[in-house]
Amino acid sequence: MGETITTLNTFELLAIPALPLLAALAAGLFGWFLKEKLTHLITCGAVIIAAALSVDVFVQVLHGASFYGNFWTWMVSKDFMVSVGMMIDPLTVAMMVTVTVVSACVHLYTIGYMHGDPGYSRFFAYISAFTFSMLVLVMGNNFFTLFFGWEAVGLFSYLLIGFWFKREAANYAALKAFIVNRVGDFGFAVGILAVWYYFGTVDYREVFAMVSTFVAEGHVLHFLGWEMDAITFICLALFIGAMGKSGQVPLHVWLPDSMEGPTPISALIHAATMVTAGVFMVARLSPMFEYSETALAAVILVGAITAWMCATIGLVQNDIKRVIAYSTCSQLGYMFVACGVSAYSAGIFHLMTHAYFKSLLFLAAGSVIHAVLAEQDIRKMGQLRKYMPITYITMFIAALALAGIPPFAGFWSKDLIIEAVMVRDMGWVSEVGYWALLSGVFMTAFYTFRMFFLTFHNSDRVPAATKKHLHESPKVMTIPLMILAVGALGSGLWGVYVLDIANPEVVNGFFGHSLFVLDAHNPLLKLELEGHHPFFMTLPFWLAIGGIALAYGFYFKESAMPVKLAATFPALYTFLLNKWYWDELYEKIFIRPTQCLGQMLWQKADLGMIDKGIVHGGIIDSVASGAAKLRTMQTGMVYHYAYGMVIGVFGLLTWLLLKA
Repeated sequence: MGETITTLNTFELLAIPALPLLAALAAGLFGWFLKEKLTHLITCGAVIIAAALSVDVFVQVLHGASFYGNFWTWMVSKDFMVSVGMMIDPLTVAMMVTVTVVSACVHLYTIGYMHGDPGYSRFFAYISAFTFSMLVLVMGNNFFTLFFGWEAVGLFSYLLIGFWFKREAANYAALKAFIVNRVGDFGFAVGILAVWYYFGTVDYREVFAMVSTFVAEGHVLHFLGWEMDAITFICLALFIGAMGKSGQVPLHVWLPDSMEGPTPISALIHAATMVTAGVFMVARLSPMFEYSETALAAVILVGAITAWMCATIGLVQNDIKRVIAYSTCSQLGYMFVACGVSAYSAGIFHLMTHAYFKSLLFLAAGSVIHAVLAEQDIRKMGQLRKYMPITYITMFIAALALAGIPPFAGFWSKDLIIEAVMVRDMGWVSEVGYWALLSGVFMTAFYTFRMFFLTFHNSDRVPAATKKHLHESPKVMTIPLMILAVGALGSGLWGVYVLDIANPEVVNGFFGHSLFVLDAHNPLLKLELEGHHPFFMTLPFWLAIGGIALAYGFYFKESAMPVKLAATFPALYTFLLNKWYWDELYEKIFIRPTQCLGQMLWQKADLGMIDKGIVHGGIIDSVASGAAKLRTMQTGMVYHYAYGMVIGVFGLLTWLLLKA
């Protein structure tokens, strides 16, 4: 299954995913005995150790270490074999550190947020297992291990979104996420099967080594009179899976509804685990996507539409968590556009910085919700900075990072993506991508600070009964906020100046050969040759400043302007408030026809044909009637049975004589 190259300690590598798994089993099976204190000590301790080990592996990889090998055989069928193994390179360790560090902060925060909840141990079991699943997804060295982690994060997201299962809205949101992801995962599974069909293996290294030859041979897929390059079909099928997992149009509808779960899991899903899986997958499979211009164009278009559309929806949302959720959809669009223009390193860089400031935004929002007695409507808040100074400052840092203000993290990664799209010439496709992302910068800054000002400034709209409860969150919740604030402030600078991520002279910078880019496609190389624009003179920077300034004018103090604007354009306001009517569209196209079909099959087929036609007066009734008549022959008289035997013998002899 491929040559094993190891300069890393295999026990250390295995311990990183194993620790969260063992902690999840302990909390899930013995939580009733461990109670709250021991449950969070075990799970938090395991994830913190996993984070420390990930950082250690990261440092080793930074100095040239690597690992590629298999541990045991998973399945064998004739010549087809799937092993369980790992591929540890710069891309992997960047994801490992991001996943474990953010997860560790979420685990600590959960101690305070979920205190007293009857499902306390169950929640810790789920989030630890969720972390394990994501680590398997990013650390595996073949498509089947990727698929295992892919499906596992889907399972645990379902369990976590519907964690408060006594709430109908939570069950609906969990089911919605599960079904929408099954649509995407069908395409993902087809893509993996196509990889096995054409390449005869699912091992990353073996597949990647054959791609260029495979493309040169011109393999074409024929289906219902259609012809398509096989590599394009494979990449598009795999990307459908990414669209579902990472909440891209039109499979984005589950992601905002995932807010029905407890806030800590909102942070984990949206920042470092499930939704980032699609971006990671496209980057990991860059040796395949690079050979399909059609697939790259599709990635750009889907990402650009999602980035722009979800930003427009975020402009008018009033639920604090939904504003952040639509921001996640939008920022994931930026990452996909980066991958589509072959700036994979910029996309992963934005994934890393986004993980810190987005998890910080969610956890700060959770701190606010905790203080205002579970209220999530920002129109019922205001002036909270007086009561929650730490939450206020950390959320301000996260808001600046998301808006793309230097020197905060989002500025470095987001601007790099926009510059890469600007110089990558893919015709009208790259033009659409560029203008969608550019306009998204203004909208992102506006809706982020609209939420911030309405929550912490503006007029005091907090109900009198709630004011008695207003206070800063406990240290177990504020310390993770401060840790993540450091990441939101410094991860961008660290990535640019320490890891040299944006330097194409080092072949994708820090990521090196873990990402593959054809020279003709490399926008970062072109940027290096043509020169970057001065940081404080770029259009994205001034658009972000403009968005913040507009939000300040509208919402810093109470203003009649937003109400007047909504009244001037009521149709547009309603359209955006109702999220472009995607849910209503799906209900009309899919849900209602399916319900009608189900009703028809129940009434006509089940009741009409089966119950009344086949059961009553049909085959079953005929059998019952015939059996009743045959029962009359069971008299219990011996001579009756003897007579029947004699008749039978004579009948058999007659048949034999006639046959002879």
